[in-house]
Amino acid sequence: MKPLRVRIIGGSLAGLFAGILLQSDGHDVKIFERSASGLAGRGAGLVGQQDLFRILRQIGCEHVARVGIVAQERIYLDRDGNVAETMQTAQMQISWDYLYQTVASRIEGDRYVLGRQAVDIRDAAAGAEIVFADGTSETADLVIGADGIGSVVRKSLNPEQYENEFAGYVAWRGLMPEQLLPREASLLLERFAFFVTRGSHTLGYLVPGSNGEMTRGSRRYNWVWYRKIERDELAKFFTDSDGKPHSFSLPRGGLSMARRERLRVEAAATLPPQFALAVAAEESPSIQGIFDYEAPKMVGGSLALIGDAAFVVRPHTAMGVSKAAGDVMALRDALATEHDISTALRRFEHERNSIGRKIATYGRRLGESAL
Repeated sequence: MKPLRVRIIGGSLAGLFAGILLQSDGHDVKIFERSASGLAGRGAGLVGQQDLFRILRQIGCEHVARVGIVAQERIYLDRDGNVAETMQTAQMQISWDYLYQTVASRIEGDRYVLGRQAVDIRDAAAGAEIVFADGTSETADLVIGADGIGSVVRKSLNPEQYENEFAGYVAWRGLMPEQLLPREASLLLERFAFFVTRGSHTLGYLVPGSNGEMTRGSRRYNWVWYRKIERDELAKFFTDSDGKPHSFSLPRGGLSMARRERLRVEAAATLPPQFALAVAAEESPSIQGIFDYEAPKMVGGSLALIGDAAFVVRPHTAMGVSKAAGDVMALRDALATEHDISTALRRFEHERNSIGRKIATYGRRLGESAL
């Protein structure tokens, strides 16, 4: 296939993976990210999976997979903070920040454009047009939707079925320098720790520092507290202290002092003491809504969806980034071996649709069993 004019909507890991591989194949690639400041500092830790390791090798970032903190065992706490069960299962947690920074360094500077928000995509067999918030537009042979849970490309491709379905619970999240974790909670360090009770699921683990630091004292502690809420509470949960609403989450720094204090009181009343102390030590918790989505179509005439734009999978799977990597590699291979875009896109969809649905189903099953 001749070199294509490819435009990618969304500059997180899925978009970066696609941009790097397709630019290396000779395509004219540009990534548009709506955030004006970039995405560094927005992640915590992630568990590496096979497709992530594969794509890191392909883009020359294999060393990132070795920058992680190994939890030598899993422990399950009871309400009083005693270890009720221990599993000798070692697991490495990679730093999302370090992964993002390293991968982003592989994309040519002028190919990654910040502060460009796409608001509409007009698809046709001969190409697609991107309409931006400032009224300008751009055409491309292929537009890739890597724009996540609130995907504009998804809405253009599946106008009658593009909305996410709320799963009935949210994830409160904290990420702090490990030295802020009180000594009384030191049992949580070096381990993957859990507390599970009806309607609530808490876990925590160490991750590298924001620049990949792994030495004791320079790491970070990451905790997640899944809690059920009613759908009609979402708007309140995702409105920040300045009264600004957010669609799917409440970012760090958005929680009022009163809400933060209430969270600490609730943690002390319901969680093991170690987790309650971890929650209390976090100055800027965030809230992530848990949603499901499965795209009826992953491709159009000149459009393709990858990552969360196509299938939103629950975080219990630890497979979101790996699934996006698999999507990208499949799309790249199809474009490299087929003679026209239409055939390549059909092949890509055939290969990845069933995989996305399988992972989404697995995530729902894990969520239901955990809460």
